[in-house]
Amino acid sequence: MGSSSSTYRPKYIYLDIDGRIQKVAFSKYCNSRDIMDLFCIATGLPRNTTISLFTVDGCMVSIDPTMPANSERTPYRIIPVATEQQTEKEELFQNLLVQVLEQFSRVFKIDELKTEVANHLAMLEKKVELEGLKVVEIEKCKSDIKKMRDEMAARSNRTNCPCKYSFLDDNKKLIPRKDVPSYPKYMLSQETIEALRKPTFDVWLWEPNEMLSCLEHMYHDLGLVKDFNINPITLKRWLSLSPEQAQTWSHGLQPRPQQRVKLCIHDNYRNNPFHNFRHCFCVTQMMYSMVSLCNLQVKISQMDILILMTASICHDLDHPGYNNTYQINARTDLAVRYNDISPLENHHCAVAFQILTQPECNIFSSVDKEQFKRIRQGMITLILATDMARHAEILDAFKEILDNFDYSNEEHVTQLKMVLIKCCDISNEVRPMEVAEPWVDCLLEEYFMQSDREKSEGLPVAPFMDRDKVTKPTAQIGFLKFVLIPMFQTVTKLFPEVEEVMLQPLWESRDRYEELKQIEDAMTKELQKKKNENLTSGGREK
Repeated sequence: MGSSSSTYRPKYIYLDIDGRIQKVAFSKYCNSRDIMDLFCIATGLPRNTTISLFTVDGCMVSIDPTMPANSERTPYRIIPVATEQQTEKEELFQNLLVQVLEQFSRVFKIDELKTEVANHLAMLEKKVELEGLKVVEIEKCKSDIKKMRDEMAARSNRTNCPCKYSFLDDNKKLIPRKDVPSYPKYMLSQETIEALRKPTFDVWLWEPNEMLSCLEHMYHDLGLVKDFNINPITLKRWLSLSPEQAQTWSHGLQPRPQQRVKLCIHDNYRNNPFHNFRHCFCVTQMMYSMVSLCNLQVKISQMDILILMTASICHDLDHPGYNNTYQINARTDLAVRYNDISPLENHHCAVAFQILTQPECNIFSSVDKEQFKRIRQGMITLILATDMARHAEILDAFKEILDNFDYSNEEHVTQLKMVLIKCCDISNEVRPMEVAEPWVDCLLEEYFMQSDREKSEGLPVAPFMDRDKVTKPTAQIGFLKFVLIPMFQTVTKLFPEVEEVMLQPLWESRDRYEELKQIEDAMTKELQKKKNENLTSGGREK
């Protein structure tokens, strides 16, 4: 579901061809060779020509689907390098890449793994183009194939328990599901930096490595890295693997026990239809938007900002795709461990601090004990607040203090932070329709997956999760009218600027789904009418 409708948008690149501006469009599914051929055609060069791309200020640009978009005022210049045919080694490697893709396509037949392989092959192709073929790359490819096979074997041997970790034995160590490749330093354009601060940001256009770089940018931009003396390498390692660890794996070497690949944030979000790493990024990006929109850095402390951002990133760690109701009714390990009290949210907190116990991933290593205690308590409070079973309790408590809200009152600020993370957690409908609607499909798919399991296990099924009873309009209208709109209206009383930017889109979304509901009801009524007419005419014939 992470590649819904908005991912099919083409990317536009402007080229300077002897003083003439040429606009070129391509899909994210094009590989680097396709894009290079497209640029050669636009420039009038032979298709096999190797070219280099430069910005107006002379910086070289990587030619691949993730290359930064530009404008007519900042076109890229193309410099031809060579038109030689592929070397024997390059042809050998290209054939190897094709064979790898065909092998995985035949053996596994899973969209998820095919996507992983395709992305991995694209990365290898890029290295061949930029650095030339090296023997070590072939060995790396063989190693990656082996690791992917081992991962598939591990997945097939998993138990039916929806929880990734069992905490019943405290002596057991958390083990990551797989190693995540290190993400390159992605240079964000000014246009992207400005868009990142707004709720209209299209979260479907970005690959995981780009989202990781965006999260890293947020911590730098908000001054959190500087104010809390966060080691930039530790921040990167906390979000994903360190370059050293990735290099160890890339050369096909098995790390010694003390070099064992460690847990990170990205690796602990599962590939659920909804509660996945892209959702984590959405919630954090919306929090980043609210910090900017409501000028929160002037009104609350930097520690509060740190707690808001970090809790947003960690709030759904290792979500199994089945909600608290299922955990409790099925009597899972999590429900037993946490005595049926917000089992998922307690688990998210536990995984978050398991990651932070590793020195190489502890972004709070420079804060003193008292500060860490405040950060830990703040994160726990906010993550537990995302349990929707506590929605009315938290919102009512915030309403009681709203008329006399005092930023110097720590309890008032805590109540505000709880409401803010709740807003961000369920804020998809604040975004433009083409960004918001795919998330509805993702959520319904996860709901249906749970209700199907509940039916097979003889457990109670919530009507709003039953594929036989719920539709998209019926699912959204009630949620918008009775949850989202009232909550954002309450926040608007403290931050009037929220109304136009966040509340208005919710009203428009409600109206649109109500129109869809009317059309749906009319069609149902018409079908019922025809059915009755057919029954009547059939009875007369008899």
